Amino acid sequence: MIETDILIVGSGIVGLALARELTLKFSDLKITILEKESEIAFHASGRNSGVLHAGFYYDANTLKAKFTVKGNKALTDYCLENGLPINQCGKVVVASQENEIEGIYELKRRGDANGVLLEIIDEKELNEIEHNAKTCAKALFSPTTSTVNPKLICKHIASNFPRNVQILFNRKFIKANNKQAITTNEKIKFKYLYNVAGLYADKIAHSFGIGRQYTVLPFKGIYLAYNDDNLIKRHIYPVPDLKNPFLGVHFTRTVNNKVKIGPTAIPAFWREDYTLKERFNLNEFLEILGCQTRLFLSNSFNFRTLALSEIKKYNRNFFINEAKKLVKHLDTNNFGNYLQPGIRAQLLNKHTNQLVMDFVVEHAENSTHILNSVSPAFTTAFSFAEFVVRESEQNFN
Repeated sequence: MIETDILIVGSGIVGLALARELTLKFSDLKITILEKESEIAFHASGRNSGVLHAGFYYDANTLKAKFTVKGNKALTDYCLENGLPINQCGKVVVASQENEIEGIYELKRRGDANGVLLEIIDEKELNEIEHNAKTCAKALFSPTTSTVNPKLICKHIASNFPRNVQILFNRKFIKANNKQAITTNEKIKFKYLYNVAGLYADKIAHSFGIGRQYTVLPFKGIYLAYNDDNLIKRHIYPVPDLKNPFLGVHFTRTVNNKVKIGPTAIPAFWREDYTLKERFNLNEFLEILGCQTRLFLSNSFNFRTLALSEIKKYNRNFFINEAKKLVKHLDTNNFGNYLQPGIRAQLLNKHTNQLVMDFVVEHAENSTHILNSVSPAFTTAFSFAEFVVRESEQNFN
């Protein structure tokens, strides 16, 4: 039996940020982090693009909008203060056709409401900022969008925990009863539990009687490397469809100035469906396939169109042609290998058959459950953790 004040399930960026925030506010708390893998940030936190988002995609009344600008600054400062690599390259959003120009202005309106530094520019100004980007009449320039090394940040946070924080690896959470959690290795007595388990956060929440209307619908993100580092100077993104949470295939300039395109948003068939041979789970496959079939037939949130379009991106040429729309010059022979895939733990509301666009935080008597901690969760980690602790701290005893 292990005894702890706070039990955190999941050692991704949000779980680590929560532990960090708790140690800053309550130095005497004993904190235990459960991680089912053998290392931290094994899933989404270590597999994401590394982009620190500026915060202009989100409606002002959302949690994403409230915490992205502040989170961007907090993580930027953290990298600069601790000598961690950061590429403050900025980003442009371009319109591929005339009917997307209104999307540029809508993003600017959202950014203004959220306090984001942004500038609408014309084609001449775009050429000066990013010579290889092409647009129809107008583009959006975001100077505060950066790139970092996500795994390195997570490791740095964990390596600076005080002695009252311990991470238990290879421990899978099974269930909890009366402030006692059962893992694959032991029982842990806790006073308060934070569920930040990513792809399995919904399952854990359900075991506490929380969030039964939600389920995770996983989507696979794949990137493709480009072998010419001089192709672009900044990130180049398309105008997104703001009715869904995906930003479309874009060019990313990495923290070490490499170039990649992606990601896809291909429907995955089980929660850790990184490759066809990896971590297959029959029960998850049947459950998710059934859910996808219902969504495909009803075409809820345009799922049928999205799925058919995204599956085409398994075709390398189709994938590359999507990226070609954003730039003037591209040598298709310079594309290299596919990079490490990631899975987006996207939340679906089963009652409405709609994707959940914002973070979801739900509280039980002795626990808090963070659901839908998808992009920009990495960017918001520090500011979001401050909010979650403030919301829940009165329930610690």
